[in-house]
Amino acid sequence: MTTRVIIVDDQAMVRAGFAALLAAQSDIDVVGEAPDGAQGVELSRRTHPDVVLMDVRMPGMDGLEAARRLLEPAPGVTHRPRVLMLTTFDVDDYVYEALRAGASGFLLKDAPPADLIAAVRVVASGDALLAPSVTRRLIADFARQRPAARGKPALRLKGLTERETEVLTLVARGQSNGEIAQTLVLAEQTVKTHVSRVLTKLGLRDRAQAVVFAYESGLVTPGE
Repeated sequence: MTTRVIIVDDQAMVRAGFAALLAAQSDIDVVGEAPDGAQGVELSRRTHPDVVLMDVRMPGMDGLEAARRLLEPAPGVTHRPRVLMLTTFDVDDYVYEALRAGASGFLLKDAPPADLIAAVRVVASGDALLAPSVTRRLIADFARQRPAARGKPALRLKGLTERETEVLTLVARGQSNGEIAQTLVLAEQTVKTHVSRVLTKLGLRDRAQAVVFAYESGLVTPGE
């Protein structure tokens, strides 16, 4: 199955380089490019990509606002692509806010080509790109700067079973399904089922939002 991708970045050379790299993969089809957020949203509405590579900082509409419009579309708009944020810096408030809005992760622009290709495939498969330690640090840094929201997010935790709460805690600490299975002595498929139930009960789209939720609800605190 081919993954349809669009690239949204204000630097033409970056777009061209990413497009050439991805188009060379037999399972990835680059269906368009855009130089800013507004045109990226419009392009996504027309082409219905599976994954949008979205630069964080762009003139006009930035990547954060564009991500919000794609991930929280207006009534009547049914297509919601997965968004992978591109950034020059490894700690960026815009990226944190994009994760909160539902972006599936972020990637540094100077990452090795193999990492870009792998990231597109991971996000397209429905998972979140949270494995790199830099991503966990980014979330932890900004969670540390914001007091845990002890209101509604904490109340929503009460709807989880004890096992689901354990699984969410380990997801927030950056563990993969396989690692969680080893920690809790469970089958990996059982862990996947628990993760799916957690996302459904909390109204979250993927693991990226689950990590942010765990920090903001106070379930996990930075430095644990």
